[in-house]
Amino acid sequence: MAVSGEFLGKMDTILQEKTLWEQLQSEARPVVLYGMGNGAEKAFAECQRRGIPVSGVFASDAFVRGQTFLGYRVETLSQVEARFDDFVILLCFGSFLPDVMAHIDSVAGRHPLYAPDLPLFGGGIWDREYAMAHRNELAEAYSLLADDLSRKVFVHLFAYRMTGKLSYLSSCESDREEMYRLLRVGEDESYLDLGAYDGDTVRELLDYTGGQFHSVTAVEPDPKNRRKLLQKMETFAPGFSSDPRFLLIEGGVSSSDGEERFDNAAGRNSSLSENGKLQVRVYSIDSLTKGRRCTLIKMDVEGVEARALSGAVQTLRLSRPKLLFSAYHRTEDIFALPLLLHRLQPEYRICLRHQPYYPAWEVNFCAWCE
Repeated sequence: MAVSGEFLGKMDTILQEKTLWEQLQSEARPVVLYGMGNGAEKAFAECQRRGIPVSGVFASDAFVRGQTFLGYRVETLSQVEARFDDFVILLCFGSFLPDVMAHIDSVAGRHPLYAPDLPLFGGGIWDREYAMAHRNELAEAYSLLADDLSRKVFVHLFAYRMTGKLSYLSSCESDREEMYRLLRVGEDESYLDLGAYDGDTVRELLDYTGGQFHSVTAVEPDPKNRRKLLQKMETFAPGFSSDPRFLLIEGGVSSSDGEERFDNAAGRNSSLSENGKLQVRVYSIDSLTKGRRCTLIKMDVEGVEARALSGAVQTLRLSRPKLLFSAYHRTEDIFALPLLLHRLQPEYRICLRHQPYYPAWEVNFCAWCE
């Protein structure tokens, strides 16, 4: 209760400041969007819904070719600066590349820049009403976190999401290897990679363990991603296709076995979706681990993390594998996922980490039983 009260006090302090959307509604300066694509479309729609006028769209110089976007001629930053003496920027794309993040910081040094936190999947927008509606759940999730850094990350993420200020993100970053250290990942892991994409996280595991492992089961529903996975695995794990320790499962993960629609139009962000054109096989974690050793599970499953956890009741109870799962695809993930895990298996210790990324992507929970 005392820990929950600690968060509520911090939350109330943060909410004394204007939220991002309140700030934009009170702005006298022009508001322009930085970026093109899905993020800009979502930001534009939210601005329209809240009566916030948008005065233009710009992109990095190399991407400006006289095109239009959302009815605006896409400009360079210098062209926007020639039109307006002062203006406010909404960052509408994401990146983890150091040079791109440094450029964003440079732009933010010239003009007020905010990065709205918009869900990749589902609904819900971080504003004052949403925060107050989920006040108790936020405080309860905060109380489950196992260390001071996790609680700092949680508070800073909340502050960023309420204000859109990137400084809150850059002040709570850590490298990805720290999660492997927290989980005490070793050389004898039986690794279940859910949302294996092109094998990037399999390679990450092998790099960390010096190529040592007990088994790797990679689950990926997107045919294009599976082809990339097969190609890239041959480069960093030659002979894997004939190695019985490797298993590639074509399909997705859900709360139970069956078939679901899958949208593979978004590349890396392909996901299970009622509007998807593909019909894919899906498996529960309990089904995937039945009869198999499992010590480590990674979940980056584009918004179905809650469903994946819900299908892992027996695995969490009997095998108690170490867990690494995304916490940023849906607005509620930051509080709903730790609360769900605690209900399913209260013995898990839960930590939260954020790797360098603008906006608040690459936010992950890692959890383990002592």
